[in-house]
Amino acid sequence: MVAVLLVLLAGCSFASPSGDAPSQAGEFTFVAPGGQTRIFYDPPAQRGAVRGLSGESLLEPDRRIGLDDFRGQVVVLNVWGTWCGPCREEMPALQQIHQLLQPEGVTLLGIDVRDNRDAARDFLRNRAITYPSIFDSPGRSLLALRGFPRNTVPSTIVLDRQHRVAAVFLTAVRIGELLPVVQRIADEPAVPAPAVPAPAVPTPGGAPGGEGS
Repeated sequence: MVAVLLVLLAGCSFASPSGDAPSQAGEFTFVAPGGQTRIFYDPPAQRGAVRGLSGESLLEPDRRIGLDDFRGQVVVLNVWGTWCGPCREEMPALQQIHQLLQPEGVTLLGIDVRDNRDAARDFLRNRAITYPSIFDSPGRSLLALRGFPRNTVPSTIVLDRQHRVAAVFLTAVRIGELLPVVQRIADEPAVPAPAVPAPAVPTPGGAPGGEGS
């Protein structure tokens, strides 16, 4: 399925938002897209990172989940609610992406807003949705996406392996559109770890690198 969709959608183009770029190598700050509903942040070096996004697990009330649980993974955040028709329609596609790309280090993470916990749990179980969701009726966890419009439901935010925002969809999204975007971000070269300087080797009869007394 992945290969077929990538071939069919090879002509898709990815553009940076017009005007302002995201914060340079710092925290992500959402900039109003001027009517755009699909925003792509490239090149990767200019992406802003999301820090501290977490909340109470929908299915496990005594547990908190968040981005720190998925270090080194591409994370697809999806803001949803059982009261939202387009959310219900797109969720099977999100589950497919989760299953297809999980072996490549990709996870879906839902953020359930303005909802009833029991209704939301029953909704996930009845549809065999296996990826985790944060239960966050007031949407406070979205404050980590500084300036992001919390009333835009559904919306989907794709974070790269450094948890920098790579793509934003301010609308419902289909698998044929989202899958190649997530695959492209998952295939990006890994950021090399900073070089660790070799330890100094003391010279005979004196301090490291110095002359003997």
